[in-house]
Amino acid sequence: MVSNAGAALALTALAGLATGVGSLTALFAKRTGKRFLAVSLGFSAGVMLYISFAEMLGKSREYLVGSFGEAGGAWLACASFFAGMALIMLIDNLIPSPESDLTAAKAGKHDAYLARMGVLTALAIAIHNFPEGLATFTSALDDVSMGAAIAAAIAIHNIPEGIVTSVPIYCATGSRKKAFFVSFFSGLTEPLGALIGYLILRPFLSGTLYGVIFGMIAGIMVYIAVEELIPMAREYDKGNSMILGAIAGMAVMAVSIIMFM
Repeated sequence: MVSNAGAALALTALAGLATGVGSLTALFAKRTGKRFLAVSLGFSAGVMLYISFAEMLGKSREYLVGSFGEAGGAWLACASFFAGMALIMLIDNLIPSPESDLTAAKAGKHDAYLARMGVLTALAIAIHNFPEGLATFTSALDDVSMGAAIAAAIAIHNIPEGIVTSVPIYCATGSRKKAFFVSFFSGLTEPLGALIGYLILRPFLSGTLYGVIFGMIAGIMVYIAVEELIPMAREYDKGNSMILGAIAGMAVMAVSIIMFM
């Protein structure tokens, strides 16, 4: 297993850096394109919702049912989901902002609201990437080919996640560099999670711990999508842009999950 450490870390880093690819894709559009912004935010919301309900929550329950039985595992997965929501809600309330809701956007302070949303989303993605990095790394330590398959699936997931983090910050600041680097560094938590998580949690790694982490991630992402991404997309376009983007985001995630089952 030790001999695979270099390959495991390289695979984890590549999966995490795919977030930067998504941010580059998103930044080719004009800052003033409100329809593009609405589609992109809807796409991001679709990605988060689909990952949460079709993948993360299922993984959480699967791990926890193995440790606590059908009923106990289901209840703990549910509790973990809402604990993740409570955590990101607390963080949301602690982040300084000119106003705490869409009043800021309606009063012409879209940039401040978008910047705040970008920070929250980058944080959620960073937390999301941390256990993914640990999962990729530990899998590759045991079997490089299996680790490579997991890394490829996560990399595909991370490309649209780069859009999630970069679009709000780019539209708020007009800076392609700032938007790219925030997205890029949120992806770096993938290899960081692999190293720190493995060193600290190695004695405690279990299905129970993974189940709780994935359940919390699902709750965090659902909160971000419903509280931040969807309302802001509606502010920019009252038509079908948001829902079309959301459907596209869900479709991308669905295909990537099926391809690497």
